[in-house]
Amino acid sequence: MDNIVRLNLQAVVPFVSDNEMERSLEKAFNSFDILTNRSGRGNDFLGWTDLPSKTDNSVFNDIYDIVNRWERDVEIVVVIGIGGSYLGAKAAIDSLSHSFQTQLEKNDRPSIVYAGQNLSEEYLSELLELLEERSFACVVISKSGTTTEPAVAFRLIKQLLEQKYGRAEARRRIVAVTDISRGALKKLADQEGYSTFVIPDDVGGRYSVLTPVGLLPVALAGYDIRSIMDGALEMERICSQRSEKNPAIIYATIRNALYSKGKKIEILVNYNPKLQYFAEWWKQLFGESEGKEEKGIFPASVNNTTDLHSMGQYIQEGERIIFETVISVAKTNRSLSIVDDPNNMDGLNFLSGKPVDECNKMAELGTRIAHIDGGVPNIQIEIPSINEYNLGALFYFFEFACGISAYMIDINPFDQPGVEEYKINMFALLGKPGYEAKARELRGRFQ
Repeated sequence: MDNIVRLNLQAVVPFVSDNEMERSLEKAFNSFDILTNRSGRGNDFLGWTDLPSKTDNSVFNDIYDIVNRWERDVEIVVVIGIGGSYLGAKAAIDSLSHSFQTQLEKNDRPSIVYAGQNLSEEYLSELLELLEERSFACVVISKSGTTTEPAVAFRLIKQLLEQKYGRAEARRRIVAVTDISRGALKKLADQEGYSTFVIPDDVGGRYSVLTPVGLLPVALAGYDIRSIMDGALEMERICSQRSEKNPAIIYATIRNALYSKGKKIEILVNYNPKLQYFAEWWKQLFGESEGKEEKGIFPASVNNTTDLHSMGQYIQEGERIIFETVISVAKTNRSLSIVDDPNNMDGLNFLSGKPVDECNKMAELGTRIAHIDGGVPNIQIEIPSINEYNLGALFYFFEFACGISAYMIDINPFDQPGVEEYKINMFALLGKPGYEAKARELRGRFQ
């Protein structure tokens, strides 16, 4: 395996026979062919597959123009979006940021905050209170401009920008990432003269982290988006190979072999809190891509060792319908050793001088062994360290593996018809014109 993303399958072998693996691998190769030949359902949404190799310098230059425009007088950038329109950026920024960056207040780039990902009145009110006190700008991300949560947030933030700075300066402080030619947000951006970036027509939201949807906020936070794309480009090269050395093919093979044996839930495990929102991005990617037609592995996540003191009991001894995929980080970016205590009241002097990361690694290994012994298959995915290059590779690896995996269960990986159901009900209950009959039906159900 290539050293960017390494798969360790030792803890899966006891749970899947050679014959089962061979059958699953054959399906994975067939699905790889469907994906790469663009012959499957949803093939008009495959623009993400060659984004790393097709993204040219003009995209980076335009993004860094915005970074340079705002770096002197903008303290906070509000990224407005929901689902794939913010999760990829937040996953990358949280993974790369100092855990206590806000408290240290030493960042020479704007702080990134988020809106449009919920409809909480308290959250939005408190955000507006913050923005009243600070110099801010916003990046609004939506293909249509009519998705309720971000549209509501943008109304409020746009109003505050115009009240605080006037319409002319507000225009300089708003960037829209949207459709190339249509939709309410594109129309407004053209009308007002906002700077814009394009969400390609053939890239869906949950596959958009390597477009300006993810790259612009990450660059504004001060991280190297060219390195992210370099890592993704190398993984694009690796994933294009029709080979058992392709980690995306092998990951899809293993998870579907386990699924066919009744393992219905996959838990993505990390041992570094910086990766918590990477797991949230991963959950949307697989949940929205595979969860259709009463099929699909349910994606969940835990943050260890924290969650070993909450979810660990269930994983160890609960219903045997789960398997784990552990993201291991080979090398930390910092070093810290445990000090000696002359009193040794806690009995931990045997750890004196050991790096904290060694304790973390042994907790990871010990937990994997315990869970395997408890009947939980375990896939290990190792990256060398947390940095822009490796994150870019990891994003692309999971996207490609997801496309293969969904085709293996004969699912369109690129639509989300079920998401519309709640919107129809919400619009009806809120009194949207044209939904009156639906509103009466829904209200009648709970009277």
